Amino acid sequence: MKIVLFDNQDDHYDLLPLSFTRPICDFRVGITTIRQKWESFLPEAEIHALPVDFLRERFGQPDDASEEMLFVSGAVIPDVEMAARIVSLKKGAAIVSQDRPLAFRGGLKDLEARNFDDIFEEDLRRLRNVYDVFIMNPEVLVEDYRRMIADRESQPLSSSNKVIGNLTDKDGIPMIFIEEGAEVEGATFNLKDGPVYIGKDVEVMEGCCVRGPIAFCDHSKARMGAKLYGGSTFGPYVKVGGEVDNSVIFGYSNKAHDGYLGNAVVGEWCNIGAGVNCSNLKNDYSKIRLWNYRLHSFARTDLQFCGPIIGDHSKLGVNVMLNTATVIGVGVNVYGAGFPRVFLPSFQEGSANGGFTDVPVKKFLTVAERVMARRGISLTDQDRRIFDRIFAYASHLKK
Repeated sequence: MKIVLFDNQDDHYDLLPLSFTRPICDFRVGITTIRQKWESFLPEAEIHALPVDFLRERFGQPDDASEEMLFVSGAVIPDVEMAARIVSLKKGAAIVSQDRPLAFRGGLKDLEARNFDDIFEEDLRRLRNVYDVFIMNPEVLVEDYRRMIADRESQPLSSSNKVIGNLTDKDGIPMIFIEEGAEVEGATFNLKDGPVYIGKDVEVMEGCCVRGPIAFCDHSKARMGAKLYGGSTFGPYVKVGGEVDNSVIFGYSNKAHDGYLGNAVVGEWCNIGAGVNCSNLKNDYSKIRLWNYRLHSFARTDLQFCGPIIGDHSKLGVNVMLNTATVIGVGVNVYGAGFPRVFLPSFQEGSANGGFTDVPVKKFLTVAERVMARRGISLTDQDRRIFDRIFAYASHLKK
């Protein structure tokens, strides 16, 4: 079976700036990405991504537009029952919600033409807005945890750690799971509200206070004295310190020092400097409006808590402060005192007091290459062309 996780154009815009640089199926929600969940549920299937046009050179597209395949929206977050329901679709059948196709069995040409034989009006659990990543993360994290540790044995937890709550739940399932190579010493784990997942070669340093449900993905590090609250996921190769609450950091990013981050989503290759504090609640306790790229305006969210949404390769300098629900694009460099405006388009650098200027693509690529090389990852020509497109879009947005 060939399964294609496709991105609807509206979904792509609603999930910017995080979808600038990846298919939606590569968003990390819970412990794994959406694509990895499908791979887990359907291990014998051949799974592909079909993002919007300018990402297809990098992430692929079907060779034959008429070949029968199972198309599923990349924004759909599956569970076992949902996966079975979608796989059972017959040729020509589609699941649609509010005129937006979520699943279809047939050819790409028929999907694009909305040429469906049978239509089932049904909503599926999915990402509609960028803030859904942190809202849905606690629930999905627990689902991933139970699936990933089933019939497996954890590495032992050192006696130097303190545990609050029971090490197993009422069904006998372990509430903390440690993969091979992890080093966990002198930390405190509160398991009363959910489990703790510690991936391969993770280091949780002494003095860390950790509340479940929470996940440390492979090669991540929690630095000394970190205060890490439930509902958070730290992707692979993430360094985390200070105080973090209900936030998702996709991977390869650092928030290693003191400072507060809450109800936030951070992409890859970002750096949050020492003493950075990000508001997640307005002083008047009013509902939050968040920049929406599709609407080109600030949209109502009905949320009371929302921190920053930060695109890939963006940097926050020492002691930077962000207002509630600040949206930061790709390749943004913020420094200096004061609060910058709550929407910063891609490829900008500067401060609240000194103003912002454009970052030339060449300068950005030089820094990106330097940062990625530290992890042994090269910037490809395909990546360069993607950043050129993002820069062009950002320039258009500022006109």
